[in-house]
Amino acid sequence: MKKRTKELEDSNRLLLLANMKLERDNEQLKVHNEMQNEFINVAAHELRTPVQPILALTKQLREKIKNKDQVQLLDVVIRNAQRLKNISEDILDVTKFESNSLHLTKEKCSLNQLIFKLVTEFQNNLESGKKIKFEYNANNYADGVGPIIINVDKNRISQVISNLIYNSVKFIKKEGTISIAIERRKSYDGDNKGGVVVVIKDTGSGIDDEMFPKLFKKFATKSFQGIGLGLYICKNIVESHGGKIWAENNRDKKGSSFSFYLPLE
Repeated sequence: MKKRTKELEDSNRLLLLANMKLERDNEQLKVHNEMQNEFINVAAHELRTPVQPILALTKQLREKIKNKDQVQLLDVVIRNAQRLKNISEDILDVTKFESNSLHLTKEKCSLNQLIFKLVTEFQNNLESGKKIKFEYNANNYADGVGPIIINVDKNRISQVISNLIYNSVKFIKKEGTISIAIERRKSYDGDNKGGVVVVIKDTGSGIDDEMFPKLFKKFATKSFQGIGLGLYICKNIVESHGGKIWAENNRDKKGSSFSFYLPLE
């Protein structure tokens, strides 16, 4: 009996020590993650700080230059400075998501006009060598009811739509079509409040089968453009609005469709 009691005490002591070690390791891991996020946050800020004046001053210089060859060289600087700026902002967004510090500033706006503005910007800034037709009409209201007014963080939802359109543009090699549609839903996925679904469909190369399971995760990319944060950021923004985002290859096997749902408050 005494032997059994001692074995039990030894077992409990070992279990207690193991739990103490586990708690200590978890605390160290938490501190490590906080330090890592802080480092990434500072690094992203430090990267963005010099990029902003480079971008602004190069744009001012471009307006004064008349030589076509020099303008082309400045365009290269602007494109790459903008790319660095976008990467730094994406990294900052990720640190906000992972530290639960994303703040939404909601306002009422017309979803139709928001998309129309973004489509116009993409049409006017297509890279040379690509011929892409955009199919979207801001006056073609879903269900013919009229403008869809949503209460969202306008800048963040613009970021989602821009990321998805850019994704479609990226995977259309030379020529193709990007169509954008808005659908009203009286209910969705058990949500009786109803909402709206935005569908961005393209005729690009489609989604690789092995990418589907990790499509909306960090650093998921098979492209040499970007670092695989765009869709992860889209997912977090949409879900922070109480929505959902998903993707699928088109039935005709020509391109893919990305859709997201937002509840209408």
